Amino acid sequence: MRRQAAPTARTRIKTPLAPAAIGPYSQALLVDNTLYCSGQIAIDPKTGHLIDEGIEAETERVLENLGAVLKAAGMDFRHVVRCTVYLIDINDYAQMNEVYARYFSEAPPAREAVQVAALPRGVRVEISCIAVR
Repeated sequence: MRRQAAPTARTRIKTPLAPAAIGPYSQALLVDNTLYCSGQIAIDPKTGHLIDEGIEAETERVLENLGAVLKAAGMDFRHVVRCTVYLIDINDYAQMNEVYARYFSEAPPAREAVQVAALPRGVRVEISCIAVR
């Protein structure tokens, strides 16, 4: 009879410095030394309002939200190994990339950026990431 492996410890990461989940998911899950961050959108966690002042402002708020989740797990952007960027309009790629580069200046993570038909609450960008301690 084969033994089943013990379940891996999963720790839910939650911080008030990033928007609360707007559905049945966690801001992030820490599994061993790997952090799986849900996609963040441009919601200001202090006010609950969307930032809609252009793709640059949205991208900055998204990355600030992701940074808060990383910090709650004892990590920062240097720990990020992969990101997924969802854009409503791929023509926003260059402007998003300018802001993104400020957060990932040295040894940027692997990444894909894709255009999608729609995102929650009508935002222009959503970014998720995986980080490793």
